[in-house]
Amino acid sequence: MKTWHHTDRIIAPSLLAADFGRIKEETTRAIHSGANWMHLDVMDGNFVDNISFGPAIIQAIHETNDVFLDVHLMISRPDHYLLRFIEAGADMLTVHLEANHNLSETLQRTRDAGALAGLAINPSTPFEDTLPYLDQIDMLLVMTVVPGFGGQSFMHETMAKVEASAKYREQHSLSYHIQVDGGIDTQTAPIATAAGANVLVAGSSTFKAPDMEEAISYLRKA
Repeated sequence: MKTWHHTDRIIAPSLLAADFGRIKEETTRAIHSGANWMHLDVMDGNFVDNISFGPAIIQAIHETNDVFLDVHLMISRPDHYLLRFIEAGADMLTVHLEANHNLSETLQRTRDAGALAGLAINPSTPFEDTLPYLDQIDMLLVMTVVPGFGGQSFMHETMAKVEASAKYREQHSLSYHIQVDGGIDTQTAPIATAAGANVLVAGSSTFKAPDMEEAISYLRKA
């Protein structure tokens, strides 16, 4: 598996926007269109008011396509389920600061199990709340919409957190990726990358684009 650096521009199409009746083919289409990672949103109907899929879908994608699986756990108890997702094929497991768990312990257990550890924060969560954990993570995910549903509008006010996290990373010689998720398209991608994000999660703007390869190419150059 390729090693990704925080200076790399990484495009991660969100499976949530794909045709669920053709998950294997949709993943293959994303890879052939230039996707670097696949972003897989796991929702439990508790932490967010929506239900998506669980470890079986991650395993199905893992077994049918060779791609980095970026698994975003929007669930209340990520500590309880993390090993199931890693065993299913998750390469990175991103958990929410706001969830019900011992965050440092969850991050450490994720890394001990052989996966990369990501930390996600909701739009209402201050960047300062992440400070105790930034030396324990491989990626910080700044949600640019309220998590739970696709197709929402990009929240420009979250860019201050992206800028702060990029500045903190440089000041403390850290190397975590900065990911944005929600409303990322041809208009907002340049805003997010200018603020310091290097991993762009895009659902509707990739899977539902007339030409997915062209859409991903634009996001990479934005």
